Amino acid sequence: MKKIELKIEGMHCEGCSKRLIKVLNNVEGVNFAEVSLENKLAKIEYDENIAKLEDLEEAITDAGFEVAK
Repeated sequence: MKKIELKIEGMHCEGCSKRLIKVLNNVEGVNFAEVSLENKLAKIEYDENIAKLEDLEEAITDAGFEVAK
């Protein structure tokens, strides 16, 4: 399992962070996702043999948020 932290832009409320948690946990290969609205940070644990970083970033952007580079 690989653990990463991604800085997220575009979250404005607790509903945003809850929605993003649900989106990330629905990505195949994700074992655990936690999102902090206050820190604008997503902590994700995933199986890199199943999910790729690009899959996670795509799920985030499809949900209406941005990964800060």
